[in-house]
Amino acid sequence: MSVEKHDLLHELPEYREQIHTLKTSNAHFARLFDEYHEVDHEVRRLETGVAASSDEYLEGRKKQRLKLKDELYGMLKAVEA
Repeated sequence: MSVEKHDLLHELPEYREQIHTLKTSNAHFARLFDEYHEVDHEVRRLETGVAASSDEYLEGRKKQRLKLKDELYGMLKAVEA
């Protein structure tokens, strides 16, 4: 089974510099960034069968990943403006 990469740098390559800047200058962004990658790693493990879970749990984690991504993207857009 092929699993798409959802790491933030892969998802938003045009924001590479802003991501680096915010990770080093904004503790809230850095915390959300780390949480996003922890959730993404867990989702990828579940999708590849490395770890087992219910469909409901996997869907909940995917929704959490999307919520974090939306919040991080909003912060990146605010810096860009």
